[in-house]
Amino acid sequence: MNGQLIRELIALVAILVGTGFAVLGIVGMLRLPDLMARLHATGKVATFGVVFLLVATALLTPYGWSRAMVLMVSLIIAGPVLSHAIAAAAWRRQQRATNQLTGSLENS
Repeated sequence: MNGQLIRELIALVAILVGTGFAVLGIVGMLRLPDLMARLHATGKVATFGVVFLLVATALLTPYGWSRAMVLMVSLIIAGPVLSHAIAAAAWRRQQRATNQLTGSLENS
């Protein structure tokens, strides 16, 4: 096995894992009951999915590592910050998390 084939196999695995994370994020967005749960699913899963897709891109592009690393670091830093900002804004607007079975979490 030569180096090119190994890089392509690792990139293929990274594409499959990244796509799997993206699908999980979409399923979480559609299935979870409230904003906070949806935000948790999409914030965590989307970050990992895009990072894996960037790893695959960097492996398949000859000089793409520097750009991919800048995008990965930016995404890893900005993703949680943006999720927190959205959650804080929702909290201030009194959009609290609810439990679908028992109603509000504050009353249970």
